[in-house]
Amino acid sequence: MDDLPKLPGNDFANRLRQKHHVPQCFKYLNGYPVPVKPICGLGGEQLNEDSIYYCTDETDSVLYDPILTYGRLRKLPVKPYRPHFVLYDQKTLKFNAFFRQAVPESPKETFRIRYVNILYFLEDDTMTVLEPVIENCGYPQGRLVRRGRILKNCLEEAYSWKDLNIGIDLEIHGYVFHITDCDPFTKEFLLSNGIELNEMEFPPPDPAMNERSISERQSFKHHKMYPVPQDKLRKYLEYQGKVLHFDCLLDEPDQPGGERMTYKLFYFLEDDTVSIKELKENQEGRDYFPMLLRKQKLPKNWKDVPVTYPSICMELSDQEVSEYYSPRDLLVGGTIFVFGRKFLLLDCDRFTRCYYERMLKIIQPDAVQLGSPERRTPRKELPTYLGLGTPEDSIASHHSLVPKSPRKDVVTYLVNMNKFLRYGCVLDNAHPEDSIRRFVLSLSLADGTITIMESTIRNSGIRGGRFLSPKKVWKPDCNPDAPEYYTAKDFFIGAIIIVFSHRFRIVSTDLYVYRYMQAHPEMFASNAIETVRNYLLGEGHLKDDLRQAIEDDCQLYGPPPDPEPNDDKGVGEVDKRLQDFKLDEPKPECKHFPPAAMIPADTHPCPSPIIPDEEIKKTYHSHEHMDLALQGQIEGEDVVKVGKSVRFEDGC
Repeated sequence: MDDLPKLPGNDFANRLRQKHHVPQCFKYLNGYPVPVKPICGLGGEQLNEDSIYYCTDETDSVLYDPILTYGRLRKLPVKPYRPHFVLYDQKTLKFNAFFRQAVPESPKETFRIRYVNILYFLEDDTMTVLEPVIENCGYPQGRLVRRGRILKNCLEEAYSWKDLNIGIDLEIHGYVFHITDCDPFTKEFLLSNGIELNEMEFPPPDPAMNERSISERQSFKHHKMYPVPQDKLRKYLEYQGKVLHFDCLLDEPDQPGGERMTYKLFYFLEDDTVSIKELKENQEGRDYFPMLLRKQKLPKNWKDVPVTYPSICMELSDQEVSEYYSPRDLLVGGTIFVFGRKFLLLDCDRFTRCYYERMLKIIQPDAVQLGSPERRTPRKELPTYLGLGTPEDSIASHHSLVPKSPRKDVVTYLVNMNKFLRYGCVLDNAHPEDSIRRFVLSLSLADGTITIMESTIRNSGIRGGRFLSPKKVWKPDCNPDAPEYYTAKDFFIGAIIIVFSHRFRIVSTDLYVYRYMQAHPEMFASNAIETVRNYLLGEGHLKDDLRQAIEDDCQLYGPPPDPEPNDDKGVGEVDKRLQDFKLDEPKPECKHFPPAAMIPADTHPCPSPIIPDEEIKKTYHSHEHMDLALQGQIEGEDVVKVGKSVRFEDGC
């Protein structure tokens, strides 16, 4: 062994050693503990070369760490500490037990067996005793012993889980409980802690409960064999809270306003009453009624009433009704009549099917499948125009709760902005005082509105100015709900325009109207363009067009031959018509219309539709907005005086 290297594992302990005292490594010097190098090993043996005795003076024997030479010792991991109440939290031992209770004052029984559950809580070593509830037993049940530490003797020692086992007796507050069984968790816990469990025991029967069960079976058998009078109290206690549910359909297509609507029918077994409940999908657009039929007995024939019965002031009772609906009358696919209304039973719930199968021995048919009815989309009918605003505004307010302005054709408005067609008009009526009145009708191509201005005539009593503000005008005899407005194609020379019961006849126009007709011939009739051209030819406004037409003909066919001085046969038809025109004549200026007495008979009644600028400014700055007004005092039956001005009635 001396030849082995001085490595860990090659050094063996001497088992023949008899002295095992350890040499001292500390001593006191001047009252202070001082470390001393040992001069010998255990039992006085000589030290090895690897001991601290052979350490040089440069090596500190106190700071010498043998772990660097021999390595660190392996230690097992220490489990974290868990308190008792945390380790056994919500862990309970459950034991089944019973105790015998004496009944001294009963002639039928002398004792009673009561079954309980003993619960032991491991977290705080407390116990409680609970008794399962038995219906109609006649004595209080539930928690018999409140939770707490229960003493087992007079030495104030409490019960522990080690004291509990199957087949033992526990004395708690003067009552002796005998344990008969426990649950699987309790068995596993006790066996894992080294406690052997006794054999499971069967609790003794309770004579009072046995007698009660026998009497119930006999009464049930007697009830099955022999019919007994109906006991309402027994039926109420037996069927309390049990209701038959049916899905039913009310289909009345022949009735006014009849629709397919589904309902819930409830049949209460406790008192044989029926109620019908409204569903949520039936309440769309209708008043809210939670029940279609309140809870009551439903007669099969509610009209079968004696003649002498005062049904006008009294309700039906059991004496007047011969037969009510029963569960046997309610079958899926069948029809029942609820006070004259026909209901089809579509389906029932699971409890209802089980009740019919077990109690009545009737198997309910399968559910009735109905196709989804066609939803009647209400048709939105436009209301009748009441005359407030325009029909477009009324329609826009009908389509939305918040009124919105009608849509406009922005492209047409931008293209035709500031473009107007102007016509000269006169009133076409039988009143002689209106024969001198002259009007200018302007049609806006941007939005189709019509504006009528009246010319001022001096010393005539006619103020003039704005006769009609810009607005769209309907054609006569049109539907107010879908009105038809006047457009550019309706205006030509000789056309009659009816504006709010006033008949206007177009007698003149300007050159811009003719140019617009030439640019858009598809919008106007050929006779309308012809009337405007003839009028402008008669007024001499188309001289440039005639000159250009003659030049084009000359270039196309050559110049015409010179006619003889006194020979009219060679004069062409065009030359005859143009011989009265003077091409070099300057353009005449616009003048005011003279009074009717000063107008010659051979002149045109409306030579120019253009109103002078002074009159336009005067009418625009006027503050009176009466359409037809005359200054001064005019006598007549059709004139009504209003202050200093006089206006005409609508019939004038």
